[in-house]
Amino acid sequence: MKLRAAWLTRVLTICWARTPSPAPARLKKAPAPGHPLPQGGEGRTTAWFSANALRLLVIVLVVAPVARAAGVADCHLVAGWEQRGATRHYTPDNLFEYLNGSAEGYILYGLIEMQGVTCRSKTGSISFDVFEMNDADSAYGVFTSNLDPQMPIEKIGMGGQVLPRRALFSKGKYYVEFAANPTKGGTAALRAFATGAEKRITGRTTPPAALSWFPTAKLASVRLIPESVLGLRLLKRGFVAHYEQGQAFVVMEASPASAAAVFSQLRQRFAEAATAHLADESFQADDQYLGGLCMFRKGRYIGGFANTPDAKAATTQAASLAEHIPGM
Repeated sequence: MKLRAAWLTRVLTICWARTPSPAPARLKKAPAPGHPLPQGGEGRTTAWFSANALRLLVIVLVVAPVARAAGVADCHLVAGWEQRGATRHYTPDNLFEYLNGSAEGYILYGLIEMQGVTCRSKTGSISFDVFEMNDADSAYGVFTSNLDPQMPIEKIGMGGQVLPRRALFSKGKYYVEFAANPTKGGTAALRAFATGAEKRITGRTTPPAALSWFPTAKLASVRLIPESVLGLRLLKRGFVAHYEQGQAFVVMEASPASAAAVFSQLRQRFAEAATAHLADESFQADDQYLGGLCMFRKGRYIGGFANTPDAKAATTQAASLAEHIPGM
C-alpha cells in the first residue's frame, strides 16, 4: 500500500502542476487580446487534468499491485541466481492454471493475487512464488495449512520453515513459498532466498493473537479454518486447535450483536443442550457427531470445545479457553 500511495501522490502532483489555480471570482477579468489562455481556457485545462489524471490513476491501480509482488519475487536476492522465463501472475480467476488441484485452498483463504518467478543457477532451480492475501491472519492460515507439522516453526516473519527442498513463510498479508530442485546446497539457497524476501516485505511479524488463547496442555496444532468451523456453516471462519483428545475453536464476529445472533442459532441446532454458565452465554451437550461439547459467547467471540468424552469434560476445557479470550 505504501508503494501505491507514493505513486498516487506523484500522479496527482504532476497533474495538478499542469492546472492553474483560478483566481477568486471577484478578481477575475476578461483576458487581454493575445492572452495565451482564451476565455474558457481554464475549463479546458481542468478537463485536461480530469481526463489525464483518470488515465494515470487507472495505470497506478492496475500496475501497482504487480509492482509490489514483483519487488519481492526477485531472483537477484541471492548472488549467482538469474530469472529464467517470464514472470508468473495469477488471480483467483485463473490460479487453477498454475496450481491445478490446490488453487481452491488459496482462494478460500482470501487470495488477491500471486506473483512468481523461476530462478536458476549452476546448482539447480528454485520456484519462487509470492501470494498476497486479504489480511495477515489469512496469510498465516495459508502458511499453517502448508507447513510440515513434524518440523519446528522458525522466526521468519510471522513464522517459517526451511526444509531440504522447500521453504515457506508468512509476513504481513503475504505468504511466500519456494520449491527447489538443486543438485547441492539446496537448504542454504532456500534459506538465503527466504531471509532476503522477508526483508522486502513490510507488515506484521507476530502470529495471530488468538493462538495464545488456547490451553497449551496436550496441544498438537492450531490452524485458521476459512469456512465451516467444526463442519458448521454458521461458524464461517475461525481458529481450531487440535488436542490429544478433542478440539477447541474461536470464531470472531463483527460485533457482540452479530455474535449473539449466530450463537442463538447454534443453540437451536443442539436441541438437547443445557446451560453451562460460562462467559456471556453458553451451553453444553452430547452430540452424535461432535461428542461432548461446550460452546460459549464472550463479546464478539464464539468459542468452545468439542469431541471430548462428555459434555462435562468439554465444559471444563471451555472454561479455561474463555478465561484467555479478551473481554469486549
